[in-house]
Amino acid sequence: MKGLIQRVSHARVDVAGEAIGAIDGGILLLLGVEATDSRESADKLLHKVLHYRIFSDEQGKMNLNVQQAEGGLLVVSQFTLVADTAKGLRPSFSRGATPQQAEALYDYFVAQAREKLATVASGQFAADMQVSLCNDGPVTFLLEV
Repeated sequence: MKGLIQRVSHARVDVAGEAIGAIDGGILLLLGVEATDSRESADKLLHKVLHYRIFSDEQGKMNLNVQQAEGGLLVVSQFTLVADTAKGLRPSFSRGATPQQAEALYDYFVAQAREKLATVASGQFAADMQVSLCNDGPVTFLLEV
């Protein structure tokens, strides 16, 4: 499981011109699910996302996690994150989970996040989404478990 996290001052996801998820300050997470992933993978990645220290403390040092910074989390499914790009000029998605497995793990991840963080929004699995954000910093990390 891979998660691309971005520290944002705001982020929003639209489907068919309508906002379906939005947060003010916090983390935008683009979530990629691989064929070998499980609920255990989702739990490990969620722990990492919620505890990764990417927010500034009083001294301006990246020392706080999203919970300590009282930020939100916007989770967006992103199957292209699991693409194999090592060879050629066309990505291979052979590492990706089946749509059914990916959707189940995505839904599980979002449900678990909602139990642990006050503000959690999400995109719509397999939809044509438009994501807008203001990357704060910019701060972006690729997390893998």
